[in-house]
Amino acid sequence: MSRVRAAGWLLVGMQFSLLAVLVLAPSGHAWRVPKSLQTTGTLLRWAGAVAIVIGALRLGRGASAPPAPTSRAVLRTDGPYRLVRHPIYSGVMLLAAGIAATAACVVALSGFAALIGLLHVKARFEERLLTQRFVGYPAYARVTPRFVPGLRRRLAALDDVAVRGEA
Repeated sequence: MSRVRAAGWLLVGMQFSLLAVLVLAPSGHAWRVPKSLQTTGTLLRWAGAVAIVIGALRLGRGASAPPAPTSRAVLRTDGPYRLVRHPIYSGVMLLAAGIAATAACVVALSGFAALIGLLHVKARFEERLLTQRFVGYPAYARVTPRFVPGLRRRLAALDDVAVRGEA
């Protein structure tokens, strides 16, 4: 197994381990979760699951658990990929946020924070591989945010406000 493939599987294993921590952490004992947060958590879990499914369906036969593109992979810049470069990872984050928000458990919150960090590392690793594989990836990455739709525009607007001294 190549080093790249082994590193990819290691990242996948770590991701699923952190998801297991979130799901299996004891819940409901450290603090009271208000009904509004329970509802929000449920909505986040559903939104995350939907984003994962839509992102995977758009990749089709090119989808894979490890971050290295498969031989069947093509560069997708349409559908959910026109909004963010990693809609599946965004979905995993939403799903995990929904679980952590309603867990009332420090272990779950810690697992969520670690998962966010890991997905950033995994995305950067994947992006290096996609840049090597697809000539158009760097241009796509310059105009498409990694995880949050419209984030670059919002950050640019904040920078403009700060430069004008309106902050």
